Amino acid sequence: MSVFRRSVFAAALALATVALPAAVAPAGPAAAALPTAAVALGDSFISGEGAGGYAPVVDVNGVAQGFPGWSAANANAYFCHRSPNASLFRAELPGIAARFNLACSGGQPYDIANASATRAKGRQVAAQLDQLRSVARTHDIDLVLVGLGSNNSSFTFGSVAEKCANRFIADAWTGWWEFWAYLGGPVEQKPCTDADLGTAAQFSAATAETTAALRQLLTTLDEVDADGQHRVVFQDYTNPLPYELEQSYWSEDSRDDTRDKFRALGAERYAAGCPIHRASLAPGQRFSQGLGSLVGSVRGTLAGEFPNDDLVYLNVQRAFDGARLCESAGSPANALATPIRLMDGPSGVFVTSLSGYDKLDIQRIANACGTYFQTCQESWHPSAAGHQVLGRCLTGAAVAAARTVACVRAPDGTISVG
Repeated sequence: MSVFRRSVFAAALALATVALPAAVAPAGPAAAALPTAAVALGDSFISGEGAGGYAPVVDVNGVAQGFPGWSAANANAYFCHRSPNASLFRAELPGIAARFNLACSGGQPYDIANASATRAKGRQVAAQLDQLRSVARTHDIDLVLVGLGSNNSSFTFGSVAEKCANRFIADAWTGWWEFWAYLGGPVEQKPCTDADLGTAAQFSAATAETTAALRQLLTTLDEVDADGQHRVVFQDYTNPLPYELEQSYWSEDSRDDTRDKFRALGAERYAAGCPIHRASLAPGQRFSQGLGSLVGSVRGTLAGEFPNDDLVYLNVQRAFDGARLCESAGSPANALATPIRLMDGPSGVFVTSLSGYDKLDIQRIANACGTYFQTCQESWHPSAAGHQVLGRCLTGAAVAAARTVACVRAPDGTISVG
């Protein structure tokens, strides 16, 4: 027998030997398909901050935390403010059996792979990836909505909003000479600049930080998703304020916000939900655009690293066009974002008008926000109506053929995604 024929015969015999047990082994039952799920991860613009009706949140110890009272520690898991009105629950998602909101107000890139409780000012919740793994044990994850980037180790949305609003309030109620006489030193009252909100170096660091966190997310998804098929939607942010205030908010009592002390105007803008210098609006818009560039950049980088993953960048910067705070008369009732609202201590009652308050009252009210941040953390976030719009944005992004889409609100309120 030739060497060739001997090798063929040996190979055939080996195959037959291996095949025999398989032929007689009984077939096992097919694995049951898991129910499908959509999952939200990230920060307050995803969790539903501002949309109300907040659900209990399971803390790092596995205990469901309901509302603990306004004077509780802000680190409490409940203050993740996961709302049933959040965009994830308002989107039309055919084929999705269950939805899980794992995002947390104040969430940072660090919180994706680490327990939020282990960082400064973190909340008592487990790492979002650990929560995601729990979902994957019982569900086939088909869609992930993630919003990340506005909070990081360089800047946070809350600190930026607080800085610019506080400057306006200080300018409105305090004359230059009163800095020293009543407040013991200078109080910043100038409009916010680009550098006050986020420098180029800070944006660069935030981009790297966000990219690293979402790289971990994609790696984990590829490991735990039952069928390996999922779309990840990277959503950016909507500025709650317009490019310019409606003209009726420009001045009051013959004073505008370039004067020294303008209490009537300050009270008017606070009541309307937009206590901000007009000169701060343009830097604020550039900050929002910078966050959009950050999210788009992260998606582009990760699309190159994970070429087989279905990654979509959802730009929502124009989703509230024509319906931002103080963009038209009648604010905040006609806006899609929540107004700036403070409590005078952890009372549960928001101060809706600052008329009649003096500078020491204002300082006391502002200090309450600093001590009990939950008393003001809903400020300048999408409202329930705003999340309804963002849900329509997600509906479009979930089925879009393009990998970069923009959600735009037309003057008549029509929402388009493309």
